[in-house]
Amino acid sequence: MPHMLSDVRIIEIEALGPAPFAAMLLADLGADVITVHRKTASDVPGKGESNLLDRGKRSIALDLKAPEDVSALKALLKTADGLIEGFRPGVMERLGLGPDECLAVQPRLVYGRMTGWGQDGPKAREAGHDLNYIGLSGALWYASPAGTAPFPPPTLVGDIGGGALYLVIGMLSALLKARTTGQGTVVDAAIVDGSAHMMNLLMSLRAAGSFNTERGHSLLDGPHWSRTYQCGDGLYLSVQCLEPKFYRIFLERLELEGDSAFEQQFEEALWPDLGSKLATLFGSQPRAHWLALFDGSDACVGPVLSPDEAVTDPHMAARGVWQDVDGRLQAAAAPRFDGKKPAPAPESPYRGQHTDEILAELRGGASAR
Repeated sequence: MPHMLSDVRIIEIEALGPAPFAAMLLADLGADVITVHRKTASDVPGKGESNLLDRGKRSIALDLKAPEDVSALKALLKTADGLIEGFRPGVMERLGLGPDECLAVQPRLVYGRMTGWGQDGPKAREAGHDLNYIGLSGALWYASPAGTAPFPPPTLVGDIGGGALYLVIGMLSALLKARTTGQGTVVDAAIVDGSAHMMNLLMSLRAAGSFNTERGHSLLDGPHWSRTYQCGDGLYLSVQCLEPKFYRIFLERLELEGDSAFEQQFEEALWPDLGSKLATLFGSQPRAHWLALFDGSDACVGPVLSPDEAVTDPHMAARGVWQDVDGRLQAAAAPRFDGKKPAPAPESPYRGQHTDEILAELRGGASAR
């Protein structure tokens, strides 16, 4: 991938989930990301000596309660464009590394703060996780079919979609401002904010009368043509032929054209019964049968694949989306630029791998670039 951000340096303070993901995305885009790891690994799963989300970064191990290490971090901040931290509100301030202290060191610093609840509000200092944040924001409401408990793909809607991606957007916007004005910015990226903002497409449909507050009675969460179905071999299909011209192809492939009930695509009262009929139909044959039937068509039908299955899917393989690096399955950098395919994902550093190198560069007056 072209190094679009090769002249940008980000200092990441080790945290969990969306904060390191955001820093990984910036590293994927070419930024020089230096992760400040703790000197000892935490006992949280996935935060051992080497972590996939640290790919493409450099690692320096510091104790942020030790004055000499705090001094080293502040020296590093003088060379930085941005900082990412993912603690509860007040933690960085207690370490003497809040926005005021860091902006005093580097006035043009973009100070990125990643939390679930935000920096203020009644719940700001409470613990929480992905499901809690998107449950409160409204983003969880339409997940899963009516009559079942709402449950989205883990982390994607909250931690990543409403959290990490909004932090990256905020930081890139503030970096542009800093380049023009020399003025730093504090970016408050809260998962409750971002995941609620992501609902605005559905809210636009609701304003147009196409989406209902009651689950299972809206354009995208109720119809028989907008759901997943289990096939005869236990595998799943996705069906979402929203536009009438695509729905027509769907019926033609299933030899259901002319069926008076199926012809009434938007008749809500028929959706439950038609969904049951399609469930029975799709359950009569293995997934491969249905994929062959719809192959090459605009019926908007496809497989529901696990990541391991997606590796060998012809389309995903042709684009080189999934990669295996040192036995770790991971997705390549995105988006793409100028039609170029992403390069193989870089390795992840082990904890403190570049400590001596970075400290030596700082002592020598270099930019530690």
